[in-house]
Amino acid sequence: MTSKFLAAAVAAFSLTTVLPASAQGVKIGILNDQSGVYADYGGKWSYEAAKMAVEDFGGEVLGQKIEVLSADHQNKPDLGVSIARRWYEVEGVDMITELTTSSVALAVHDLSKQMKKIDIVVGAATSRLSGDACQPYGFHWAYDTRALAYGTGGALVKAGGDSWFFMTADYAFGHALEKDTGDFVKEQGGKVLGAVRIPLNTADFSSFLLQAQSSKAKIIGLANAGLDTTNSIKQAAEFGIVAGGQKLAGLLLTAAEVHGLGLQAAQGLVLTEGYYWDVNDRSRNLGERFFKRTGRMPNMIQAGTYSATLQYLKAVKAAGTKDTEAVAKKLKELPVDDDFAQGGKVLENGRMVHDLYLFEVKKPSESKKPWDYYKQLAVVPGDKAFPTAKESGCPLTK
Repeated sequence: MTSKFLAAAVAAFSLTTVLPASAQGVKIGILNDQSGVYADYGGKWSYEAAKMAVEDFGGEVLGQKIEVLSADHQNKPDLGVSIARRWYEVEGVDMITELTTSSVALAVHDLSKQMKKIDIVVGAATSRLSGDACQPYGFHWAYDTRALAYGTGGALVKAGGDSWFFMTADYAFGHALEKDTGDFVKEQGGKVLGAVRIPLNTADFSSFLLQAQSSKAKIIGLANAGLDTTNSIKQAAEFGIVAGGQKLAGLLLTAAEVHGLGLQAAQGLVLTEGYYWDVNDRSRNLGERFFKRTGRMPNMIQAGTYSATLQYLKAVKAAGTKDTEAVAKKLKELPVDDDFAQGGKVLENGRMVHDLYLFEVKKPSESKKPWDYYKQLAVVPGDKAFPTAKESGCPLTK
């Protein structure tokens, strides 16, 4: 009798802890690195972008208040999953977004599938998220490793950079970026001469740079991001790598890292971004409003988080409910048209397809105002940069 009573009491307690949370409006969680190697790449700035989207939407949806939560996963998959589980189970979070760091994003993507919750990955790059690891409630927004390989890798191979050596961040993201770029280089008739795997958040790149230098590859592909990229570029300058005739390819480089490096160190780098504040009137509108709020221009991760948050709220409104199945269906139906992406569409595998841009970093003498960092070399069409749902390897599309 006592055990039955206890069981009933526990059940009643768990209902009281979960149900009120889920009834308290719509909750969105920003889960990313806020203190480590990717803190400027996304960080607290992505949280600001999400709040801006909520304000632009009007602060409520279906008559319910919208709340944005934020947490630092410290680039640890187990910590990320633990936060996501608590948010979903205890705090009634409806959608998690940003999710920088591919190892964390893949783990949360899997948890979201198990718990039937929506996640929209913006910061993590691995193309597996909409490929073999795709799931019905998971979305991938700003860019991925395949788009970077096609944009930056493609441009450099066409310009004669047909031999490559990779300096690769040693986890899911770096491996995917090296593979996607290496495959693309080989498809175009180029050669991959070698690669070295480097632990995340490495301070001293000298031994790895020496290996890259002695490979004699025309292009040293930096399959890393954030502070790892800026540190490797700074140290490469000390080794005279570019002066010696080799070219550095920042395969994932955003305006945040260029800002951190300064134009003197970053000039001449070729990169692909899905957003730059000075491309058109709409990108400028978002950039200038974000600048007033934060004192910096957004990169594609922060602008992409704005877009993902806004699109989720549009889908909830269109569905007339925050039910996961109904909202996921609307996310795949609605066109994406905002200050981040115009003419975007979401495929069956959750991949948001939109145009990206190939840029070259300006020389200091070419920059006319703060954050005036890029010359646009080309538009990278979304339908070329991203595979079709069928080509992606996503089991949902078979």
